[in-house]
Amino acid sequence: MDWDIFMAPYAQVVDELKVKLKGMRQQFEYERDQSPIEFVTGRVKPKSSIIEKAMRKGVNLQEIERELQDIAGIRVVCQFVDDIYEVVDMLKNRHDFDIVEQKDYITEKKDSGYRSFHVIISYPVETIHGEKLVQAEIQIRTLAMNFWATNEHSLNYKYAGQMPAEVRSRLKRAAEAAFQLDEEMSKIKNEIQEAQKVFNRKEEQDKKTNKRERR
Repeated sequence: MDWDIFMAPYAQVVDELKVKLKGMRQQFEYERDQSPIEFVTGRVKPKSSIIEKAMRKGVNLQEIERELQDIAGIRVVCQFVDDIYEVVDMLKNRHDFDIVEQKDYITEKKDSGYRSFHVIISYPVETIHGEKLVQAEIQIRTLAMNFWATNEHSLNYKYAGQMPAEVRSRLKRAAEAAFQLDEEMSKIKNEIQEAQKVFNRKEEQDKKTNKRERR
């Protein structure tokens, strides 16, 4: 297998989706001063991780495109839990890709405590050989969920999936604490967003004032 040729469409998917989702964020900011999307990141899974996951799942290299759904990965991070579902609804209404599968790990959290909403899509990429459908995974989560998941990923890497029971237990408690934070923040969402609007307006006004003073 020529890995450079294999990976190219996935890199294209990540680049295009990042542009589109960041565009959605800007549209919200223009139209209602507030966006359910805090920030967007993306990556293509490294070759070594693809091979390791394929071996772990018993997937032949010839079946990787069909069996591994997260080679291309996009992460959408939101401030509040209900923002996640707003983003999911927006993805469902788009016509530039098809949703293959949805996994709600927020209402049905994983045993580890992991929470996030995963959307698996089939995305059409234009290549020199014509259109190619590529699978990609979009993860939507809050800032608190993202903080927890990032640290859990690091610990899993450190312990090669054999995390000590005490560390695993502490992680579970931390996951519940993070979700309680999300729930509490959701209760004062309106107040937080009003405060952010006031701050943003003041910042914009200060920029205009400074620009006039420099003339």
